[in-house]
Amino acid sequence: MSYIESLQVFVRVTELGSITSGGRDLRLTPAVASKRIKELERRLGVRLFNRTTRSITPTEVGRVFYEEARRVLQALESAEARVASFSDTPRGALRVTAPLGVGRRIVAPLVPEFTDTYPETEVRMRLSDRRVDILADGQDVAFFIGAPQDSNMKLRKIADCARVLCASPDYLRAAGTPVQPEDLLNQNHNCLLLRYPRSPEYFWTLNTAGGPLKLEVCGQFDADDGDVLTDWALAGRGIVNKPRFDVAHHLAEGRLIEILPDTPPLPMIFGCLYPHKKLQDPKVRLFVEHVVTRSKALLSGAETVPA
Repeated sequence: MSYIESLQVFVRVTELGSITSGGRDLRLTPAVASKRIKELERRLGVRLFNRTTRSITPTEVGRVFYEEARRVLQALESAEARVASFSDTPRGALRVTAPLGVGRRIVAPLVPEFTDTYPETEVRMRLSDRRVDILADGQDVAFFIGAPQDSNMKLRKIADCARVLCASPDYLRAAGTPVQPEDLLNQNHNCLLLRYPRSPEYFWTLNTAGGPLKLEVCGQFDADDGDVLTDWALAGRGIVNKPRFDVAHHLAEGRLIEILPDTPPLPMIFGCLYPHKKLQDPKVRLFVEHVVTRSKALLSGAETVPA
């Protein structure tokens, strides 16, 4: 088994470009991860990485060995999943990624119940509002809000997620309350934008009587963390476009006020993506079903979702 573990370390170090990151991904210390790599190099009698004080990159033979080692691990994973499917007993680590808001408020609260039901599983969550490369990052399931772009993945739609434009009472007193969508383009208003490479929110699209209206809104500042945008909105710094469940408690308590309720932002899909072959694995299939069933209840009662 130590040889398999060494292969796992080698593959993740190659993919993440760092012994520290590769070890952390497998819950190993840098010292243990480095030891695994050295053991593998001694066994093979070759140098797998070029090391400098700032970087680690695979050698030519290391790149060749990576492709073969990855195939071995994938075949082993597939074989284990097929065997597990006969008993329908999930076991092992499940790597899950989700945007910050939906991860914290919808997916993460459901994890303890799943591991209580299936104690032989481990759930390793990675939360980020940036788009994740599921295969390159070794994720089993990626939850998302928006429009999925990876056609090579299996898509499971969970629900249509309503969105809302809102701002604090202080902001609306100072800047005025928009009465029509075009008011968002007024220089008096500051729109708080979720922006990162390939971000979908350079535009806000509102649902009007005449059909979808795409507005090229702008503001003084943006962030790649949706919760930062909410904090700015609460501080009276601008108008934010958020999933309703994400700000329901603020709306209910009056800290944020919904604006333009007759022309809300278009709803977005809440769903998940996973590689086709992953559905053979009981832990993936059962975790997806668990989140699908339980999250619908949370979303339908969004006003009770805690901060």
